[in-house]
Amino acid sequence: MKCPFCSYEDSRVIDSRSSDNGTAIRRRRECPKCGRRFTTYEKYEVAPLLVIKKDGRREMFDSHKLIAGLLRAFEKRPFSYDQIQGIASEVEAELRTSGENEVKSSLIGETVMKHLEKVDQIAYVRFASVYRQFADVNNFMQEIQKMLHKMDGDGKIKQK
Repeated sequence: MKCPFCSYEDSRVIDSRSSDNGTAIRRRRECPKCGRRFTTYEKYEVAPLLVIKKDGRREMFDSHKLIAGLLRAFEKRPFSYDQIQGIASEVEAELRTSGENEVKSSLIGETVMKHLEKVDQIAYVRFASVYRQFADVNNFMQEIQKMLHKMDGDGKIKQK
């Protein structure tokens, strides 16, 4: 690995450890020429995931868009950015494990809603209002009624 400081063509690995839930390896390296240390990450390549939009267009899956949507749904809710990123990672992993390189945007929305329903009811309804394009209060009420119907006596969504 080329040193980013002096451009020497080699470096020595000092430490390696797993990172990003086992999907990457973090390596601390040292340049034998200048003695400076730096960090590199090694990840496996994943096939691109394409999203089929409602109008038939295809675009690359963008986890930043997913996180932005989740941030709006969780606004002023007691959730950290790391928890939101975790939900986004779970959704992306679920989409990738389907084995398909192309997924419909509707599948992404339904997958997100399935995860939100288990985690936070307010975020779920907020996301649903945008995703399902609620036109009026009746749409909100219908979604809340469906959610209430799925709940057990403790106010939690019944597991299927």
